[in-house]
Amino acid sequence: MITRFAPSPTGPLHLGHAYSALLAHDMAMAEGGEFLLRIEDIDQSRARPEWEDQISADLGWLGLWWPTPVMRQSDRLGVYQERLQNLWKRQYLFSCDCSRRDVQEAASAPQEGAAPLVGPDGVVYPGTCRENRAFAIGADVPTDTALRLWMDRAANMAGEIHEDGKMLSFVETGSGPNDETGLITFSAAEVIKTIGDVVLARRDMGTSYHLSVVLDDAAQGVTHVVRGADLFEATKIHVILQRLFRLPTPIYHHHRLIRDEDGKRLAKRDDARAISKYRAEGATPNDIRRLVGLPEA
Repeated sequence: MITRFAPSPTGPLHLGHAYSALLAHDMAMAEGGEFLLRIEDIDQSRARPEWEDQISADLGWLGLWWPTPVMRQSDRLGVYQERLQNLWKRQYLFSCDCSRRDVQEAASAPQEGAAPLVGPDGVVYPGTCRENRAFAIGADVPTDTALRLWMDRAANMAGEIHEDGKMLSFVETGSGPNDETGLITFSAAEVIKTIGDVVLARRDMGTSYHLSVVLDDAAQGVTHVVRGADLFEATKIHVILQRLFRLPTPIYHHHRLIRDEDGKRLAKRDDARAISKYRAEGATPNDIRRLVGLPEA
């Protein structure tokens, strides 16, 4: 078993991060496997070296160990561009210049004031730029625009590649937001309707979370992806990309989210629950384990 913890160095780790990292580490150690740390720093406008240093310090204090050097997404931009080029030439992408506001307004317009459909990647894209599919033979993928996955074509092709015909699937050993567990199946039609044409490369990054995480997990041989239940629906996007790239699909373990007293999910701005603050106040790693509901080491 190979698990991983993949934080972004854009702020302090909090109790929610501690729970996810400890759970992934414990699962791997229980099976005699390996736990990996990966730094997801594709957002260079927000990533800071000092936060990366703090991540290592906090995780080390919690008693976690991982092999070095760690993988950094900022070192893999060439890999992401190569895969985008592959998808572009295979006619799975289109360029898009819509802003978030453009998408919101276009998605809302046909509904006469009704709230637009929201999927794991935000408001489901209404298809404004979908005709931007000018695939000249040998043309390079454009780099001055966002690139979206043409989900209609991608999901249907992924379904044909899948051994079960049109149904796509992944194995869930944790649970989704509605207690989904076991073999999770879904259809191309479902994804087209409820997720839509997701962004695979932002103009200012040259990649996206969805593209990077799929390629990075495969490159590191991750067998079990441990992450929060808020990413359960995004797994459907990742399964489709895995099929298109002929990559293995890991086993997924989505876990509960650590929330504050008001039931809100913790965010990096919740400095009061930062691991470093607990350390400074004299807490022990086992104190953190108890706080997040994990057995003591």
